[in-house]
Amino acid sequence: MLLSQAWKTYESDKRIEGFSSQTLKAYRLQSCLLIRYFTDVAIESLSTNQLKEYLAESSEHLKPSSLAHRIRFMWSLFRWSHEEGHIPSNPAYKIKEPKVGKQIPKFLTEREIEHLREACKMPMEKALFEFMFSTGCRIGEIVSLDKNCINWSNRSAIVRGKGDKEREVYFNIKCDIWLKRYINIRQDNDPAIFVTDRSPHRMSIAQMRYIKKRISSRAGINKTIHPHQLRHSYATHLLNNGTPIDVIQSLLGHEKTETTRIYAQLSGRLRQDLYRKYF
Repeated sequence: MLLSQAWKTYESDKRIEGFSSQTLKAYRLQSCLLIRYFTDVAIESLSTNQLKEYLAESSEHLKPSSLAHRIRFMWSLFRWSHEEGHIPSNPAYKIKEPKVGKQIPKFLTEREIEHLREACKMPMEKALFEFMFSTGCRIGEIVSLDKNCINWSNRSAIVRGKGDKEREVYFNIKCDIWLKRYINIRQDNDPAIFVTDRSPHRMSIAQMRYIKKRISSRAGINKTIHPHQLRHSYATHLLNNGTPIDVIQSLLGHEKTETTRIYAQLSGRLRQDLYRKYF
């Protein structure tokens, strides 16, 4: 079976299994790079050494985290190929990920949050900012959210996260006010909770990031701000106010507790209070 054929069948299987469109999009890029490097050879002809040579060349221009992502794709593709009987053995089985140091997520201070809030001019910007900050949702979760997923009576929404898993998130009164104002002034029938201004249709991730960048530019904050920082800031805010780590894990949709525990390193105020209490 050729690499290109293996990828097409693999992609179809993983879509049925419930892999997210974002994961498949990222893996599609990796498959194109793999095919470009080896040409469209038979997948059973590739050896462990050949894959290691490919990764060694990649390591010259990739960050360890990006290289690790490439290796995880290869693990998945070749494990699937072996399990499906397309190759006699898995050449990626013994390939190890590079050690990637855990980075403390960057978050925004309360002052910076207020500057961003003031920099929002239109109802759509205010609604988007408040929803991002008060729910802690990933940008992809907000993009795919529909209006009928909102429960106005208890200020909550059902979002679909990684692994196609649903969870309930909550938003505050500020978000409730601006979200209702934004939806009420819209004159389109699109089901998406956030739509483009011109010929309204569901916003893409790139368009949502651009709006966030536009707000950041107006706020005049002297550092690069990404939408995911609002998610980090949300988690830090909860932790600083005494929310148990397992509750934060559930609200963020983290599968592993270890992923959530890294936020404990951010919570200077909480650590300081605990130190003074117990020392």
